[in-house]
Amino acid sequence: MEESKLSIRVNIAERYYPLKVERNDEEQVRLATKLVNEKMLSFKQLYANKDVQDWLALASLFLALKAVESERNQNMAAATKGLQDLDSKLSEFLDYAAENSEYA
Repeated sequence: MEESKLSIRVNIAERYYPLKVERNDEEQVRLATKLVNEKMLSFKQLYANKDVQDWLALASLFLALKAVESERNQNMAAATKGLQDLDSKLSEFLDYAAENSEYA
């Protein structure tokens, strides 16, 4: 059975946006909204002479950089795991070859 969408409203930079999300995604959407607002407010404090669009752009850039960094780390972890698996298989093969070699 397909889950029904939940209608929610999120507040970003004092503007409300109606969204339809999966019920199990609501908590993530609300957390992401909170992160955007918190980061925007930190830029607002640093750059008081800018406007809301500038603060939101800086917050978006910061959070996008974090997402790219996280994706890169996940890719590195997957590559490291793959290399470790390959190393293990090569070691097993070399051990097998050494044990079964006519020169051993």
